[in-house]
Amino acid sequence: MALSKTSRKALPIEVSGTPKLPLGMTPAQFLRDYWQKRPLLIRNAFPNFQSPVAPEDLAGLACEDAALSRLIQHDEDRERWHVKTGPLAESDFAKTGDANWTLLVQDVDKWDMDVAALLDHFRFLPTWRVDDVMISYAESGGGVGAHVDQYDVFLLQGLGQRHWAVSTDSNAPKDFRSDVELKQLSHFEPTHEWLLDAGDMLYLPPGVPHDGVAFGGPCMTYSIGMRAPSQAELVGDLADYLAEHLPDDMRYADPDLEPAKRAGEIGKDALKRIRAALPFAAGMDDAMLLDWFGRFITRYRSAQTPLAPSKPLSEAALMKQLTGGASLLRHPWSRFAWAQNGSRYTLFANGHGYPATSRWAQQLCSHRTLSPPFDLNANERALLLSLVNDGHLIARKLRTSRA
Repeated sequence: MALSKTSRKALPIEVSGTPKLPLGMTPAQFLRDYWQKRPLLIRNAFPNFQSPVAPEDLAGLACEDAALSRLIQHDEDRERWHVKTGPLAESDFAKTGDANWTLLVQDVDKWDMDVAALLDHFRFLPTWRVDDVMISYAESGGGVGAHVDQYDVFLLQGLGQRHWAVSTDSNAPKDFRSDVELKQLSHFEPTHEWLLDAGDMLYLPPGVPHDGVAFGGPCMTYSIGMRAPSQAELVGDLADYLAEHLPDDMRYADPDLEPAKRAGEIGKDALKRIRAALPFAAGMDDAMLLDWFGRFITRYRSAQTPLAPSKPLSEAALMKQLTGGASLLRHPWSRFAWAQNGSRYTLFANGHGYPATSRWAQQLCSHRTLSPPFDLNANERALLLSLVNDGHLIARKLRTSRA
């Protein structure tokens, strides 16, 4: 139970989920009242939740070269923090002890289908808005210190208990400590505190100070994080896109130039001409803006790129597989999105744009696995062939389990 007192008119900061309303309310209510506005603790959001990943499996994944992992240890007596970035080794875990350390592994949904299935519960959000599922394992007292995130996050308790403290004070200081490599807050004064059990979930909008600490024993937390590109990233990528697509003959021009009154001055007239030479988003039509954003958002913060097959398939070979019962599986590292401009549809995958139909653009974004039979026209066959040969889709027969 929260330690702070709330007025009768205030929106609750703690609710209970139900089978019909896992968020404790409808998605529309949640988005209206809480999304990017205020924290919310949802008790029993995932009833009888069983962690799909065991601690030893998470540790094994942290030892993989391609996994993004960090091992964080806290020396309470000296108030020192040590961070080691993966890939880790078994010997790293032998030195941790049984308290005050945590293991963080990002993008676990790309490695484990059961973890990826958790994202289905967040379909009330645009799929391209979701970033990844990070899992943290901690022994008693383990955590990363008080901090703020610049993105929305759902913190689902998967194993054991974690004590969470948050501050809803809009004037809370957010200066960072200079003596640790982690971006920890110099000062943190919580306004609410809870102890979360398996299945409980805490939603935090961007910029809310918070601190989570494993309580009483081993603890696993699933962090479903959202993509929140900074303005600098958006502008930087947009500038690169424009530089590639704008014709070379579009240059700074001054046919109305008058004799300079002050040598070297960049005056108001010059500034207007610069704006004309750098239209950026204001000068982009809908088709170009959609094309840029679709490529950007499906490429943004992608840790890996799907590997194309060593030998491209022919259309005949692909159709033989599909008519023979093969399913289409989305590559775990591929991110899809689509956009419509007039009567044209474009499917985006990891920074690439493909002409598509409305039906297949939506199906490929909605499902990780598509099973036969497939009714395809010529354009749809060409789309699937490109996606398979670029590594975004895998054609494979699935094993069926006996009841």
